[in-house]
Amino acid sequence: MLVDSHCHLDFPDFAEERDEVVARAERAGVGRMVTISTHLSRFDRIRAIAEAYPSVYCSVGVHPHNAGEELAEVSVDRLVDLARHPKVVGIGESGLDYYYDKSPRDAQAASFRLHCRAAAVAGLPLIVHSRDAEEDTAAILAEEGAGKGLRGVMHCFSSARYLAEKALELGFYISFSGILTFKNSDELRTIARDVPLDRLLVETDAPYLAPVPKRGKRNEPSFVAHTAAVLAEVKGVAPAELARVTTENFLRLFDRMPRPEA
Repeated sequence: MLVDSHCHLDFPDFAEERDEVVARAERAGVGRMVTISTHLSRFDRIRAIAEAYPSVYCSVGVHPHNAGEELAEVSVDRLVDLARHPKVVGIGESGLDYYYDKSPRDAQAASFRLHCRAAAVAGLPLIVHSRDAEEDTAAILAEEGAGKGLRGVMHCFSSARYLAEKALELGFYISFSGILTFKNSDELRTIARDVPLDRLLVETDAPYLAPVPKRGKRNEPSFVAHTAAVLAEVKGVAPAELARVTTENFLRLFDRMPRPEA
């Protein structure tokens, strides 16, 4: 079994065939999917999707792109309250994005810190987005996590080795997306080679970043198998072993999710 640890099934790209997208993933051996929250204002929609499919779970949080417009809606208490739903298995995605800078950086940082605190209070993993913000991301995670039980995953990792090493030091997991399969991703594959097996996850970030050989198409959870195959090659293990290990890693980190029946 594989797990797509990060996708966006609420996005309009899937509206007309969501049932079939989930069914294709299950037929491809993807036994669990986490559909990720990017807006608190849309959380009801995300939760409803998770409720509709036994194999789908969700998170609650605000993407850094939306931190400026939704910061007033974010509080530790609200995030923790929404996270009580049994289908919610993580907090986020939150973090810093200095590449697009769609929200003011101070709003991104404030929102990120609130998500860190909510994850610690709720006892759920934090799902971290970081782009062109390695030093500030590492600093906030260290400040907010020190002695507070914060744990989580660096989603869609494509940053510098510095952030991977800092995240691993803090006990975080590293998740790789279809970017790992791209021709120009040699440096990323070198970083992935050096991440311990027991800290690896795989994801699609669907509908974005379809892996080779699906690049250029709309991504979907069934395609996570292509990323997993490349990661297995990078790590020098069989694809079945990579699937087993990443699934076990996922269930250890996202420990609210019930373990599938054997």
